[in-house]
Amino acid sequence: MTNIAFIGLGNMGGPMAENLIKAGHSLTVYDLNKDVLDAAVKAGAKSANSAISALTNANVVISMLPNGSIVKSLFTGKNGLINHLSKDVLVIDSSTIAADDARYVAQACKAKGISMIDAPVSGGTAAAQAGTLTFICGGEAEDFDKAKPILDAMGKNIFHAGASGAGQVAKICNNMLLAIHMIGSAEALNMGTRQGLDAGVLSEIMKASSGNNWSLQVYNPFPGVMPNVPSSNDYNGGFMVNLMSKDLGLAQELASKSKSPIPLGSAAGQLFEMHKYNGEGSKDFSSILKMLQE
Repeated sequence: MTNIAFIGLGNMGGPMAENLIKAGHSLTVYDLNKDVLDAAVKAGAKSANSAISALTNANVVISMLPNGSIVKSLFTGKNGLINHLSKDVLVIDSSTIAADDARYVAQACKAKGISMIDAPVSGGTAAAQAGTLTFICGGEAEDFDKAKPILDAMGKNIFHAGASGAGQVAKICNNMLLAIHMIGSAEALNMGTRQGLDAGVLSEIMKASSGNNWSLQVYNPFPGVMPNVPSSNDYNGGFMVNLMSKDLGLAQELASKSKSPIPLGSAAGQLFEMHKYNGEGSKDFSSILKMLQE
């Protein structure tokens, strides 16, 4: 059993924390949202009234937060967590943030003698609930080895991508591709159904053909085709448009720094920005279908 401080219990962080509890770990959790704190307590966690107080007796700190500025503030701000952590604690940040932000926090931790890896995730809320997430890690090999038994309780595929920040680079590449094939799947389904095809039948045809992809396999954007996905729940839950838009912005920054052309990634970014400003930011990103339909 490991004593874990878990900070950030959103759509992904909440089920991740629950899987750690199921695996026998002792969790102290913190989030600004009281409702998600209460849900974690019902699952067997202890709640803290601040991020700092969550650190008591912790051997591992896991954070799952919306953006890089919050991560940097949490760990390196005026009263940041690195000022309250002992050197034997391992920090695992599973937020999706800019690689430079991850490196900044890792370097600040290293200066204090604290081990840290960036470990963003892929797989969506269904995988978070099932404990089958993919973790894409950056950091020292020995720190990755320390983290792996913890990550195994939440994920099925655990990768070490390289040095600090490498996990974020790989995650941003993955999420850009995810946005592209979700938009493509939504376009195809919209076009087919406007020609009288059944969305479920068309999905099965494409899944058995060269257009097959993850969005069709496990996250169909057309309502009613697949149970237990956001499209069949009025696009509630899942991975918000706001977050996909943020990640595509990170892809633009990364592309600019590395002088990498991303014409489809740029187009995807523009479409999700439009969708967000149409008032759909809190909906799941598969709701991009709605914008095409309208």
